[in-house]
Amino acid sequence: MQNKELSNPAEAFKKLYDVVARLRGPGGCAWDQEQTPLSLRADLIEETYECIEAIDQGDAAHIKEELGDIFLLAAMISYMHEEDGIFSVAEALEGVSDKLIRRHPHVFEKSQEGEQMKTAEILQNWARIKVEQEGRKPKDSLLDEVARGLPPLDRAYNLQKKAAKVGFDWPNVSGVIDKIMEELEEVKEAMAEANEGGTASNRAFANSARAASDVAEANSAGANSGAAGNNRALEAELGDLLFSVINLCRFCGIEASVALQGTNAKFTERFKHVEKRMKENGQEMKAGNLDVMESYWSEAKG
Repeated sequence: MQNKELSNPAEAFKKLYDVVARLRGPGGCAWDQEQTPLSLRADLIEETYECIEAIDQGDAAHIKEELGDIFLLAAMISYMHEEDGIFSVAEALEGVSDKLIRRHPHVFEKSQEGEQMKTAEILQNWARIKVEQEGRKPKDSLLDEVARGLPPLDRAYNLQKKAAKVGFDWPNVSGVIDKIMEELEEVKEAMAEANEGGTASNRAFANSARAASDVAEANSAGANSGAAGNNRALEAELGDLLFSVINLCRFCGIEASVALQGTNAKFTERFKHVEKRMKENGQEMKAGNLDVMESYWSEAKG
């Protein structure tokens, strides 16, 4: 039900601002007073993903709650800068409103040509206004437009989208799948090399135990260095494989993070079913009971 006393968005924004100011002010909350923009970064990411989850679920009440949390964090971080005299909350709000008006002349200037603009033309106009009217220098690279602060999975997806916009893309999906298979083979090779390195490391360690202490330390350091190098090679190949799978998602028009979020939810639901069934039957969750757990996993899938 809508709060009749705060049906005006401006009043609701003002109330949120006053609440934040009270929390940060004298006699406010010690925890809120201790926070900084840096300390709230993780919360901003977490709340954003919780909001995405609520949107995926189509849960309006949950969406409203999570958007409120995002508004709170945005207001809190803005107010911290206002306290330090860097910029005010009002300036942040006015800035984004002015930017939207400036970048949408086809809406706010109401020209006949503007009303007929297609999406591609609107995006081109948006980019032109950023440079010509706002004085933003074009990036040295197209990929510099992708924020470095994005989570790695989302950054990979957006890097690929940017490259694809200028034609740097696979001609068809079969090429993407072939690339995944190629990267998988390279992962297998890297795993084999890592296992060989680990075996050699163990042998070197055993031999060094029977040698003089200074020689033992040198041998051990060399062996560990080799093992670490093999692990780094495996890490690189796994990264290439992940990047290729994300590319397949993009090619199919599916956001990788959304797909993975769905799989996470599915895995969580099925694993909880396994835990419940094991508990009901007085069985312990351990490797020795893997066959039983797998039967309950199949049950959950069914």
